[in-house]
Amino acid sequence: MCGIVGVHNHSEASNIAYLSLYAEQHRGQESAGIVTSSRGRFLQHRAMGHVADCFTSEVIAELAGANAIGHVRYSTAGGSRIENAQPFVVNTGTGSMAIAHNGNLTNAVALRGELEKMGSIFQSTMDSEVIMHLIAREREGSLVERIVRALRRVQGAYSLVFLADNAMIAARDPSGFRPLALGQLGESYIAVSETCALDLIDATYLREVEPGEIVLFENGGMRSHKGILNGEGRKKQHCIFEYIYFARPDSHVFDRDVYPIRKGFGRQLAKEHPVEADVVVPVPDSGVPAAIGYSQESGIPFEMGLIRNHYVGRTFIEPKSEIRHFGVRIKLNSVKEVLKGKRVVVIDDSIVRGTTSMKIVKMIRRAGASQVHVRISSPPTAWPCFYGIDTPTRKELIAASQSVEEIREFITADSLGYLSHDGLYWFDKKGRREWFCDACFTGKYPVDLVDNPEVQAAARTFLDSQR
Repeated sequence: MCGIVGVHNHSEASNIAYLSLYAEQHRGQESAGIVTSSRGRFLQHRAMGHVADCFTSEVIAELAGANAIGHVRYSTAGGSRIENAQPFVVNTGTGSMAIAHNGNLTNAVALRGELEKMGSIFQSTMDSEVIMHLIAREREGSLVERIVRALRRVQGAYSLVFLADNAMIAARDPSGFRPLALGQLGESYIAVSETCALDLIDATYLREVEPGEIVLFENGGMRSHKGILNGEGRKKQHCIFEYIYFARPDSHVFDRDVYPIRKGFGRQLAKEHPVEADVVVPVPDSGVPAAIGYSQESGIPFEMGLIRNHYVGRTFIEPKSEIRHFGVRIKLNSVKEVLKGKRVVVIDDSIVRGTTSMKIVKMIRRAGASQVHVRISSPPTAWPCFYGIDTPTRKELIAASQSVEEIREFITADSLGYLSHDGLYWFDKKGRREWFCDACFTGKYPVDLVDNPEVQAAARTFLDSQR
């Protein structure tokens, strides 16, 4: 779920990268970094925390150069510490190079073990570093050819931007798990995870980097290399959770606008799980578009019965005296005037462990609601993701072991309804749902989990039982 950006041929490349990362802050809040190339040397700044905290005008001014790449991190592989912050810079026999990676490699552990046996020394625990070691071992051919040979060895999800001395490269895995868009700003080219970043810098959206495509930006121009990453005949496997939760609702992802899709999830949910109620309330912010759709389809008024504190970081100091459900209360608070005496429909995007949903339901009841009906704008999340999302293990996912009724009892709701798997693809008018990865709902992993054979075996057993 990280956010990446690449800027080519712009006099303020570092500032454009900074603003783009600002727009992609929702994709990662653990660390942020920018690397620029100037006169044959790399300049970099990486720090822990939010973009606004990591960069000052003085820091940006010191990052000279017409090319830049940037990254905001949400850790999936490797811990949350500064040595794992990206972009990651290496010096090789063929020159310096930097990488920013969104996604997760499913054979990184196996490759790392192989590389270490051959003498490679790793500086971090990131799977992204595996890619750089593979590239460093390629001595022949052009930069693109060396990157291609390295990427042919990795499996899993990757949207990448590379920075070399005088060039920038964007690449996307053959399945297209994670988004990567191209834009143009005057004579400059921009690569970003989401189009909302292009909107902020007033760049024109060109297109997506196609699955399995590598794009070289050099000398102010752009050259595409398609079909060279062993992706021939492979189906697209776009992450459906980008539509459910990850992407900003004002972005254009996988050739569709996100906002109307999320609103459609809510409409479909109202058709599948109607209920007599007085008010529809979203869990902000991710539940808002679906709640609007549910309200419009059902005719039940929409209200903001929960208010989110947008200024809460990942850590805070709890008081010594106990405050019930403090972790949720510091982020959300109920509006008693909206909820008191009402039959409430609460809309959220997913239930993971169930503990947060339970605390929200209890908060709404304490505000005076007479009934609380929970509706989820996705199917039950029963399987972990290994393609770039930091989901818990399967035993921690409540839907892996509990029925819908058991989950309802756990979260103390009066009723609980999930969007059906068919309803999830209401927008799929051309019958292309196979273009999406929904393994977190089905256990059907489209790319081998080399580093996770136990989960792979469990998935096979589950699928056999469904036949």
